[in-house]
Amino acid sequence: MSQDTIYHALNAKLDRIITLLERIIDMLERKPHTTSEVSEAYGQLTEYLDAITLLSLPDHLRRTAIALAKLGGEATAEEVSRETGRARAVESAYLNQLVAMGYIAKKRKGRKVYFYFPRE
Repeated sequence: MSQDTIYHALNAKLDRIITLLERIIDMLERKPHTTSEVSEAYGQLTEYLDAITLLSLPDHLRRTAIALAKLGGEATAEEVSRETGRARAVESAYLNQLVAMGYIAKKRKGRKVYFYFPRE
């Protein structure tokens, strides 16, 4: 192998490592870091769902529900996706799963669909 080939192979691997590290840093910046931040997020959610319900939800749906609660209990899939850092289409699917399970409801306002925790 020539030195140029080795150099380009190493550069490609280093670029990949840098990209992965940047993604990890980005994800860490979006997640709560302290116990109080996590407690606050769950506290907001327990206004809408009880603890047993929260524990029964799969993690991906629980994260979506927490994001919806942090946004005041009513938001679009786009707003939830900005909060979680996941794609809008993914959040839309998760929100519709929560609707099908009966934990949240949705309504249309103009062209936008809002997901919300129904008040009992």
